[in-house]
Amino acid sequence: MQKYGLNELREMFLDFFEKKGHLRMKSFSLIPNNDKSLLLINSGMAPLKPYFTGQEVPPRKRVTTCQKCIRTGDIENVGKTARHGTFFEMLGNFSFGDYFKTEAIEWSWEFLTEVVGLPADRLYPSVYVEDDEAFEIWNKKIGIAKDRIFKLGKEDNFWEHGSGPCGPSSEIYYDRGEKYGCGKPGCTVGCECDRYIEVWNNVFSQFDNDGNGNYTELIQKNIDTGMGLERLATVVQDVDSIFDVDTVKAIRDKVCDVAGVKYMENPKTDVSIRLITDHIRSVTFMISDGIMPSNEGRGYVLRRLLRRAARHGRLLAIKDNFLTDICEVVIRESESAYPELPEKKDYIFKVIKTEEDNFNKTIDQGLNILADMTCGLEKAGKKILSGEDAFKLYDTYGFPIDLTKEILIEKGFDVDEEGFQSAMDVQRKTARNAREESNFMGADVTVYQSIDANISSEFVGYDNYTFDSVVTVLTTNTEIADSLSEGMYGTVITEKSPFYATMGGQCADIGLIETDTAVFRVEDTVKINGDKIGHYGKVVQGTLSMGESVRLTIDKANRILTAKNHSATHLLQKALKIVLGNHVQQAGSMVDSSKLRFDFTHFSPVTPEEIKLIENVVNEMISKNLSVDTKEMDIDEARKTGATALFGEKYGDTVRVVSMGDFSIELCGGTHVSETGTIRAFKIISESGIASGVRRIEALTDKAVFDYYSEIEDRLNSVAAALKADSSNVIKKAETLNEELRALRSENESLKMKLINSSLDNTMKNAQDINGVSYIPVKLEGADMNSIRNTADSIKEKSGDCVIVIASVADEKVNLLTMASDGAVKKGAHAGNLIKSIASIVGGGGGGRPNMAQAGGKDPAGVDRALDEAAKVLAGQLS
Repeated sequence: MQKYGLNELREMFLDFFEKKGHLRMKSFSLIPNNDKSLLLINSGMAPLKPYFTGQEVPPRKRVTTCQKCIRTGDIENVGKTARHGTFFEMLGNFSFGDYFKTEAIEWSWEFLTEVVGLPADRLYPSVYVEDDEAFEIWNKKIGIAKDRIFKLGKEDNFWEHGSGPCGPSSEIYYDRGEKYGCGKPGCTVGCECDRYIEVWNNVFSQFDNDGNGNYTELIQKNIDTGMGLERLATVVQDVDSIFDVDTVKAIRDKVCDVAGVKYMENPKTDVSIRLITDHIRSVTFMISDGIMPSNEGRGYVLRRLLRRAARHGRLLAIKDNFLTDICEVVIRESESAYPELPEKKDYIFKVIKTEEDNFNKTIDQGLNILADMTCGLEKAGKKILSGEDAFKLYDTYGFPIDLTKEILIEKGFDVDEEGFQSAMDVQRKTARNAREESNFMGADVTVYQSIDANISSEFVGYDNYTFDSVVTVLTTNTEIADSLSEGMYGTVITEKSPFYATMGGQCADIGLIETDTAVFRVEDTVKINGDKIGHYGKVVQGTLSMGESVRLTIDKANRILTAKNHSATHLLQKALKIVLGNHVQQAGSMVDSSKLRFDFTHFSPVTPEEIKLIENVVNEMISKNLSVDTKEMDIDEARKTGATALFGEKYGDTVRVVSMGDFSIELCGGTHVSETGTIRAFKIISESGIASGVRRIEALTDKAVFDYYSEIEDRLNSVAAALKADSSNVIKKAETLNEELRALRSENESLKMKLINSSLDNTMKNAQDINGVSYIPVKLEGADMNSIRNTADSIKEKSGDCVIVIASVADEKVNLLTMASDGAVKKGAHAGNLIKSIASIVGGGGGGRPNMAQAGGKDPAGVDRALDEAAKVLAGQLS
């Protein structure tokens, strides 16, 4: 048997099913599209759900894919065994109402035995115990002996997930030989050892489950098959595990090289080697799909994977950042199937390095926190760290429970794992509750999903502001309707439409849909599954009915302004790359008629100087009046032009390429100007951070820029009038006033201190002797903390062993300060503890050192009581 490489096997599978009439589709993004039940794509069929449910018409009834997937359900076991991993590729062939069991079984057998060359006598099929049809196909058509076909129960060979389509499955197991077995006499298919391994799973979707265990036959029967690419490679290459497969082994070897260790020499070391090897694969593909590290959702999964890998690097004694070195191998081994990886290499490296830097700071901080916690346990005479504290280390500092436990055991402590698990369960429950309720396929059922999947709309708005068409669907907010009457809200779908639906960051067109007797005001335009354009709004006159001919007219002024802002985002993105670097990638955008908003990956605030440079680049391209050209071309041809693609976007075989001279080339389906000169002007009005590693720019174009400057001019004139100056010398006037104000404040402070100092003698007379220490209480009015400190210093200089407590009331707030001389501290006085005891009396809190402390409060009425209480507390300290 030839030992094919993983990349070869992927191509062999896709080529085989292409020749069987299947449409080869590229892997979908790991970010689910319109599926709120999933954080990440976790199976080959997950992105194809709309085709299985009939919500959308598939591009062909036969489809084949190799889908990148991530599963983190057993993440704690990754590395501990060679079986577990988070990242994998799933090979699949799918039929949507076309072929069924016979072809699916025959082709799976043909591929494994004739194309790959697996020995037929080492393959064992299984079927659902009640699926006689599949059993007969295996036995009579394929020629497998009855005693080699395993009938298994619902738990093993029936696929269902709540209500909806479901059905029996047929799996194919491969006997890897005795060397992988457990040696027990009864070892066979279904044994827990590694000898018999499932390589293929055919799911025959033929029933509909009503959710109560009642099954009806589906009119359209589907085929959903899955075969793990790494698992197939493990079998074909006859290696121990996925970590020994050629492409994965290359990553594993790099980890060993960087760490200076060897695989299979030390069980503890092997855990870290496997974990880093797996996690860096997930991390690389997640970042390439536009996922950024964060503390929630997909970003949290990415951060957790990245930090676990970085932490295990430390366990391997890797001192410096190393994950980008490993990532480089991932990209090299996968680039033939995923060309976006080398294209986004700089960006992927930047995200990994930034997160690794941040974690290196965090892990040290976490170790310090854990050290404080163990000190607290020692003082309290306890040996068990609470689950809440362990979870804080895990959640805030990225410390997995096993690391916390390991460190504690070394110091003679342990951890409350049950309490930790309870805290974890609370987090998981919160996360689950945050997801929206869904049906079995993930997306909420809406009125739009009741529309015939064969209905579609053609967008004709690139060249038309007005177009005549026919109404194909009318809906209210809850149901499909035959007509919409005056005053009713609803959605209108037509055969063709010039209205652009919100998509790719561009906000929807608004306008009117009219007949001779009815007017429907379009307030929003939405893209509905299956290439339908939904015009949402209100009937303001007459009645609109199904099948009527209508005239659709967009708001032209709104469209033109929106197009100017959209074209400006293209110029902006290229300018950002020029000024900030090629790591910049679009992370989101919003353009409407009033302004544009552009989110992008960058790891520090954009400086004012950089903003000026960016504006200059964009305005220069506007002044050059570059021609804006749009072409439709093959996706591979578009990539060769260097066109920028949007992260996470799933593109078809044919894409629309928007070029602005030789300056900017992007894949984009939005509407644009014909020449950049029509944008007229561009101005950035804000720059901010919206997430870790993601910045946001808001900007204006055209008339909005001039309105913006006009508003600034009006404000400038108002300020000039208030300062009794001309607009030309406002700055000089403001600087002069500031200097005068500073001088007056300084003079005022000086006068205050003179008044305070003149009253010090009286203050000293109020001193009380408490066990050989002078207690000096002071009340001030309107003094700030700086004046209070100066007063305390003056009193201390004139006194011996003393403790001073000053309370000042200003604007209904209280400032407290305590100061103790060195002699008083030696006798037991502690300013920090003293102020803690009295701060609550004035409605506040504070603390500090033994010789000085300060506090604030909100209750001036408590000042006298606080000063009296201070004397009692001090007496206690000195006793």
